[in-house]
Amino acid sequence: MTDLFTPTKGQLVAGVDEVGRGPLAGDVVAAAVILGDTVPAGITDSKKLSENRRDRIAADIREFAVSWAIGRASVLEIDELNILQASLLAMHRAVAALHIQPHFVLVDGNRLPHWPYEARAVIGGDALEPAIGAASILAKVQRDAELVALNDQYPGYGFEKHKGYPTREHLQALEALGPTPSHRTSFGPVKRLLRQGS
Repeated sequence: MTDLFTPTKGQLVAGVDEVGRGPLAGDVVAAAVILGDTVPAGITDSKKLSENRRDRIAADIREFAVSWAIGRASVLEIDELNILQASLLAMHRAVAALHIQPHFVLVDGNRLPHWPYEARAVIGGDALEPAIGAASILAKVQRDAELVALNDQYPGYGFEKHKGYPTREHLQALEALGPTPSHRTSFGPVKRLLRQGS
């Protein structure tokens, strides 16, 4: 079991998490959050919350956090770097975008980006550390909104429902309509379709 992090007095601690490693389409999105004295109620792993609950808590996080920021890696970067390195890059960008730089960073998972910050990786951190949970919520709310917008740009794929994940509906739409420019060409189902069409 991971020991919870206890900051020293006056130490600014950022939590970082990313969303979107598994989908076949869309950017991978990360958030970084430095919580203040007022910690919004209900913060936990974003996947454990309903959409409405996430949206409400996200609004509280944005209002009460000392600083928060979003970072991303594009579909092109995912295909060039691989999804792990793109996820680390998105997290790096999220922390760098904070208007107040932290003294320490807590990262969900078991890998740390290459950066100058003192940091700790925390497996399951989005359910253990409030700052990481806050980041997971902001990242998911941001990415889900982007995939809903993508549905308007590319109707017929069901992005507003599956958010780019490889559901049966998404795979059937890919077969029928072909990949969009927002699909990750390095991911198996998309790569196979492109090979068939070449």
